[in-house]
Amino acid sequence: MRIVFAGTPAVAETALEALLASDHEVVGVVSRPDTVAGRGRRALQSPVVVRALAAGLPVLQPTRASDPDFLAGLAALEPDCCPVVAYGALLPRPVLDVPRLGWVNLHFSLLPAWRGAAPVQRAVMAGDDVTGTTTFLLEEGMDTGPVLGTTTTSIGPRETSGELLARLAVDGAKLLVATLDGLEAGALVPVPQPAEGVSLAPKVTVEDARVRWDEPAFAVDRRVRGVTPAPGAWTTVARPGAEPGEVVERLKIGPVEPLPPVALATASAPRLAPGELLVQGQEVLVGTATVPVRLGEVQPAGKRAMPAAAWARGARLGAGEVLA
Repeated sequence: MRIVFAGTPAVAETALEALLASDHEVVGVVSRPDTVAGRGRRALQSPVVVRALAAGLPVLQPTRASDPDFLAGLAALEPDCCPVVAYGALLPRPVLDVPRLGWVNLHFSLLPAWRGAAPVQRAVMAGDDVTGTTTFLLEEGMDTGPVLGTTTTSIGPRETSGELLARLAVDGAKLLVATLDGLEAGALVPVPQPAEGVSLAPKVTVEDARVRWDEPAFAVDRRVRGVTPAPGAWTTVARPGAEPGEVVERLKIGPVEPLPPVALATASAPRLAPGELLVQGQEVLVGTATVPVRLGEVQPAGKRAMPAAAWARGARLGAGEVLA
């Protein structure tokens, strides 16, 4: 079967690699336009574009999916089906109508749960126990099309969104190939998504990644793991005597470890107000609405990541300093 693959980030490259190794013929790739970064405003190609060019594939990078030149270029490739993984833009009806078997989207959740741009991050932040991958026929709506296949997996109690996404990328790539095999054989019947159980997964913003120390420890833990590695959890250090709203230091933090709830019940855990810091030997504790959490790695602005105890020593933390 002739396929044109659409995708942009590294997680989509995993699926492209699986398709290149499959019995299907990848005849082209669609990806987002190159980004510009650095002082020299150098163009940066997406991971999918880099892999496609290395494989000698033609690449289409439309500024707008409604561009007539893109529509013509896609049609000229004569795809039977277009698998898509994290392409990053909605596709209009004329583009969706090009392949005779449609566009097959790989999504990293069990639809209709977590429709949107950040399903893995939102699932971890919400404390879900189970997630998975879904292949479905693309429609003009946001992740609303009928389902072709699924895989399921448990979310580890200490797993970050980055670690979970890496696992789902591998599972999803296998599912995507199997789905295309089934479509080619005429063995799959699309099943409409149920109306119940719909949840949305909008893109995680920098403000979403700011730690709320007045939340319970389990919620702090979930938020930090959910935004690790991107965009990265952060907080600020408030020094005694600082003016209201003054930010002395911005601190990026890695996954934290809530103290066992039994510690609070037995009075063996220190009683700390939300955001209050306590340095004890080689550990740094921070208060939440329930039990304190133990900091792992932290990264002060302009510096490398380091153990929290090393940061605390270098920052010469004193009485009254809190994270806010």
